[in-house]
Amino acid sequence: MTKLRLAIVGAGPAGIYAADILLKAERKFDVSIDLFDHLPAPYGLVRYGVAPDHPRIKGIITALRDVLDRGDIRIFGNVRFGEDITLDDLKQHYNAVIFATGAIRDAALDIPGIDAVGSYGAADFVSWYDGHPDFPREWPLDAASVGVVGVGNVALDVARILAKHAEDLVPTEIPANVQAGLEASPITDVHVFGRRGPAQVKFTPLELRELGELRDVDMVVYDEDFDYDEASKAAIASNKQVMVIDRVLQSWRTRDSVNNAGGSASRRLHLHFWAKPVEVRTDDSGRVAALVYERTRPDGEGGVEGTGELREIPMQQLYRAVGYFGSPLPGVPFDKKHGVIPNHEGQVLRKESNERVPGVYATGWIKRGPVGLIGHTKSDAMETVSHLINDQGSWWQPADPSPEAIPALLAERGVVWTDLDGWHRLDEHEIGLGEPAGRARIKVVDRDEMVRVSRGE
Repeated sequence: MTKLRLAIVGAGPAGIYAADILLKAERKFDVSIDLFDHLPAPYGLVRYGVAPDHPRIKGIITALRDVLDRGDIRIFGNVRFGEDITLDDLKQHYNAVIFATGAIRDAALDIPGIDAVGSYGAADFVSWYDGHPDFPREWPLDAASVGVVGVGNVALDVARILAKHAEDLVPTEIPANVQAGLEASPITDVHVFGRRGPAQVKFTPLELRELGELRDVDMVVYDEDFDYDEASKAAIASNKQVMVIDRVLQSWRTRDSVNNAGGSASRRLHLHFWAKPVEVRTDDSGRVAALVYERTRPDGEGGVEGTGELREIPMQQLYRAVGYFGSPLPGVPFDKKHGVIPNHEGQVLRKESNERVPGVYATGWIKRGPVGLIGHTKSDAMETVSHLINDQGSWWQPADPSPEAIPALLAERGVVWTDLDGWHRLDEHEIGLGEPAGRARIKVVDRDEMVRVSRGE
């Protein structure tokens, strides 16, 4: 029987789902899969991109754990593709590779002043509060008034974490250094900006409802934003999700804090719709001092147009949450404009000629861009795996496909890798750290410590 030795680079949901789908697929060959990740722990953005006060979403980890714990997928964590192992190495030891490296960089917001001191990408902030080992341990939370540009779930996560009182995060798995940083924050106001209207937002009703449940935080909305055009009315009438979002926002209009009238809370979270950022104003030291935005209105065709009216809101920090962006991989084609690996349904293409690259595939956000939820990732993986199965004639013919070859290669190069047993050790260790305080877990943040615990050292 034909054997398929497959490498998957990226141990987040996209990579794990691809492995699971292939192992369960109807096929006429034996499959063995090795999963590589640059982090010592698996699960990617589910571990390092979901806010710590979202335990419901983290339930996805249970399903991913079930896949890995079957024991038919090997994990090599703490292995950097392009440094510790290369594409040429993979060709020597596997028949094909699927890249599932996701998108973790911030998309650009091209306006004057965006590079000012105190202006940040939301992805970096998320990585900090989720305890990503490759990001600084400290974050300068020294602003009373903060802006967040974007109306997707990440924007609301960032706004919620900034506005929420730190003691209310104690029961979660928030790292100790993050807890301490948030406790010292002098924040009083968070302003969220979206260039379109309330009926065109990208966040989900669940995310929005959670904002309204924050203790000692007033939700501030503005009556002028709710003069709906016909397209908005139609969206509310025809789309249940939009209808629920509108219902939540309308309920906030009856609160004391509407139009900034001022409720009794010590913190306020403002939602500004029809607001297109045009400039970040700075002070004499080059720090963020204000955001200037242009008031927009519907253009009658589903988009927006500027009104020419400029407004300015003072602030000392700004976060852009306008999307994630993929990163290039050594030796792999990359589309710099869209931040993805160029591909046809997961089959990687040469950028110049559009020809297929034999043996090389992509799935998840590095394939399609940072859109869609976990459900999309599964169907995405099915498409890629289907092509891989049918492309048997163009697989690589590895010189040494033996399972022992990769551990030997990594050991020869002095790579200290982690495996599935190591993840179990780290998982138990983190849960044990949290138990005395009645917390789900306390994350280990330092990479070297993660590796030492994983390896039982």
